Amino acid sequence: MITERTEDYLEAIHSISLQKGYAKVKDIAELLHVAPPTVTEMFKKMQKEGFIFYERYSGVTLTEKGKTVAIKTQKKHDTLVQFLRILGISEEVADQDACRIEHVVNKETMKRLTAFVEFVQQSEEMPNWLQRFNKYYQKG
Repeated sequence: MITERTEDYLEAIHSISLQKGYAKVKDIAELLHVAPPTVTEMFKKMQKEGFIFYERYSGVTLTEKGKTVAIKTQKKHDTLVQFLRILGISEEVADQDACRIEHVVNKETMKRLTAFVEFVQQSEEMPNWLQRFNKYYQKG
């Protein structure tokens, strides 16, 4: 079973790798707000588990296994952020909540949320029921 922490690290490595082609301990430490030695220890564990290629004092890259988990986690995160934004949650709060929810949400729930977000986004304009919800919420 993959831990929340592993998912967070893989997501961070993937994000940075998309920009630079690789990630360094310093990059991950800054992004996840942890100490560099903590990152180094995690990299060692993740390499043993087959998620990353890591050489000390060099960059880290994802294996196919690591990339698959990272992409899946990022997709869940993005969908959850979009769902929360549809509900009118601020970008910052939606991002923070998505970071927590992405690790515990059931597959069935995620499948429905994804379909819901896609449905709403395909609408040319905000559906009447969503407009009514927003008005209702603003009254409360």
